[in-house]
Amino acid sequence: MHKLRNIAFHLVCGLLVASSAFAQVEPEQIAATTDDFQNSYFEALKQKSIENYDKAITALEKCAEIQKENPAVYNELGKSYLKLKKYDNAYSSFQKAHDIDPKNRWYLDGMYEVCYAKQDWQQAIVLVQQLVPFEASYQEDLVSLYMNTFQYDKALALINQLNETVGESDKRRLYKAQILSDAKYQGAEKDDLLSKIKRNPKEESNYVELITIYSNSNQEEKALEVAKMLEKEIPTSDWAQVSLFKLHITNNDGTKAGDALKQALKSSRVDAKIKHRMINEFLIFITKNQQFEQVFEEAIALMPEDKNIVVATEVGKYFFNKKDYAKASKYLQKGVSIKPDDFEAARLLFQSLSQNQQYDALLKQAQDYADLFPNQPEPFYYKGLALFKTGKLKEAVSELESGVDFVLDNPTFEAAFYKLLADVYQSLGDLKNKDKYLKKAEKLK
Repeated sequence: MHKLRNIAFHLVCGLLVASSAFAQVEPEQIAATTDDFQNSYFEALKQKSIENYDKAITALEKCAEIQKENPAVYNELGKSYLKLKKYDNAYSSFQKAHDIDPKNRWYLDGMYEVCYAKQDWQQAIVLVQQLVPFEASYQEDLVSLYMNTFQYDKALALINQLNETVGESDKRRLYKAQILSDAKYQGAEKDDLLSKIKRNPKEESNYVELITIYSNSNQEEKALEVAKMLEKEIPTSDWAQVSLFKLHITNNDGTKAGDALKQALKSSRVDAKIKHRMINEFLIFITKNQQFEQVFEEAIALMPEDKNIVVATEVGKYFFNKKDYAKASKYLQKGVSIKPDDFEAARLLFQSLSQNQQYDALLKQAQDYADLFPNQPEPFYYKGLALFKTGKLKEAVSELESGVDFVLDNPTFEAAFYKLLADVYQSLGDLKNKDKYLKKAEKLK
């Protein structure tokens, strides 16, 4: 809301009116009356500055008795009444100032401020429409007021106008999305966008907006038609590939889908959420079309990682479920390096490295997680396993006997510790301890 006020301007106005109002009066009378006005006016400003608005109003009323046609006095009265939330008095004071000097926008702005405080949106619209010729930026206020009064058709028309003349803004973008969530307003918007595309076929944003509307209303065929139009007019468009990607997936064309995915992932203009959605769709696709796994791996190498959604971890889980432990290890290692506190991913990594017999890498990862999560049993188990497999038997015993104490309410995992300890003691030739731990494991069955 516009709240600028030029106090100095109004003070000068008041004093100028004070001197000009007595042009035909005796000089002694002019001096006395002007002094009274100035003293009362300055007293009002002083009281207002220390938030004594009642006293400011009393002083301003004396000014109004001396100069009944001074708009600056009524403007200051309006401000003080507004501070006291005496909205009717404030509005009538600003109105009086405006009646005296209709060319000064600040008096209209004062009335608007009163309406805003009262949430009288309808009257606020009337005032802002009068303010726009003074200052075009009031149109932003007008958009919000149309939204507040559910005049979505007017809001949409003004949003489109402002988008073309001054560029888009986040606020207007949100308003527009809110309006277009109602199918009632989509028809006119579609027609408007098609008209814009016809007038300027090289403006990408109009295609993107139209594709979004069709997609959000489940008109996928229409969205694809627009995407093809976009690709034809602007072959380098990243957004065309985002839309055509789904068509290629539907047509089981993994090569074209992969190319579209690569272009989208390389683009700085495509939102990260859209990129993640496309990756997930391709993951689902390759579960039934494994011949395109290499295409997929080439594509995701282009995706910058994000701690909120770690793509490498999701890909690692995909390969883990396929029992491709070499690839699972590769992506899970990348995933936990980006988000080390993802312990679930770490568990899968331990299992993948174990299954793939990468014991040196397993030992390092398990040690890192033993330091990071000292009360979790899994790092101790896999550390013990890696030490056992690399011939460091006594160290393996130490890790396993320490780690088993952290197993809680998981008899299966506790039994796994005991079985592994039995294997280690057998390798050490300690059959007594081997039997001891085998018996412990048997009791947990």
